[in-house]
Amino acid sequence: METFAKRLKGLRKEKKQTQAQMADYLQCSLRAYQYYESATHYPEIPDLLKLADFFGVSTDYLLGRSQERLAETRGRADT
Repeated sequence: METFAKRLKGLRKEKKQTQAQMADYLQCSLRAYQYYESATHYPEIPDLLKLADFFGVSTDYLLGRSQERLAETRGRADT
């Protein structure tokens, strides 16, 4: 959880967003968002996806499962 919290905070600061702005974006309380950055709680899957989209990174990157910010494309049929 600590990797997620550090990455979330770092990405937020890169985008020059406040915690309150991110809470508004996710439509959650400020305290709930602060829990994410303090490694107390994870967001639910829909909010995890929204965060990944907002920051332009993969969910694997956010969760610490990958060092690559963007997901690799693997033989997608639409490419």
